[in-house]
Amino acid sequence: MQAVPIAHPAEQPAIASIPSLSGYPAAVLCWLLSAGVYIAAKWVAPEMPPWGLCFWRLALACAILLPIVHRHHGEMLALLKSRPLEIVVVGAIGLTLCQGMIYRGLADTGATTAGIIMALSPVMTMVLARFVLGEPLGLWQAFGALAALAGMLVIVARGDLTALVQLKFNLGELWIVGSAFCWALYTVLVRRSKFGIELLPLVVLLLGAGALVALPLHLWELFNDERSALNLHGWFALAYLAGPGGALMYYLYNRSVETLGASRASMLLYLQTLFVAILAYLLLGESLHDYDLLGAAFIVVGIVLATVIKPKPSPDHVA
Repeated sequence: MQAVPIAHPAEQPAIASIPSLSGYPAAVLCWLLSAGVYIAAKWVAPEMPPWGLCFWRLALACAILLPIVHRHHGEMLALLKSRPLEIVVVGAIGLTLCQGMIYRGLADTGATTAGIIMALSPVMTMVLARFVLGEPLGLWQAFGALAALAGMLVIVARGDLTALVQLKFNLGELWIVGSAFCWALYTVLVRRSKFGIELLPLVVLLLGAGALVALPLHLWELFNDERSALNLHGWFALAYLAGPGGALMYYLYNRSVETLGASRASMLLYLQTLFVAILAYLLLGESLHDYDLLGAAFIVVGIVLATVIKPKPSPDHVA
């Protein structure tokens, strides 16, 4: 995206406790395609400015998905008429800013590092949900958030304690951290807004809103003579970002949520980081640095503490 897929509304109905096996291939393919977004964006970064790439990806993905949700056009139009500002704000945060920051950051950092940092977003979401939604934040979740934060600082400072003390950070990694924060905030806002329509039609509305907000930023790039100079490889990368890495990725995520449930589908997000590292090694020649591994270790510990360890029930709640 978030080169990463759209978060689910909290009111999504519960599904069967035993998921269909077809949901797992859809989820795995979704995160593989999402990982490919980082590779394609890194590939095309020298040839296309970030907000132009953001605009065209969102606009083309919206155009591809719009006919698929034709049965929901009435609901979508009604929602757009009744809550236009919310749609634009949520789309701007979760799609325009989140993606534009990733594309900007990839000009100064590797796809592998970006993928590791974006794994922070679920932990950031938990912390923001505590303040915005009033959701409880347990002791283990708090420790997990601190561990993940430590991992992020290690990566941004590139393992240099002096740079950390002097607040000398790499600009590319800071853009990616900002993207992860925008995605977390977007997820919380979607939960809070409760738009009341199915997920895929909502995705199409938000894609359109995101493209609308990205357009003036792209026009500003053109005004400052930051123009695209796409060669054949660049056009292939853009086609991937809009099609397999855009419209198809969102469709598969919705399919996996419907089949597996939102919690299971979201937990598989961490496959994205693994896929990004593998694809970046194979296609971009990137390798993991020591600070990437150390930071990733802290982030993994944070994720385990925040999402896996459950507090023991108090004696008052024991049957």
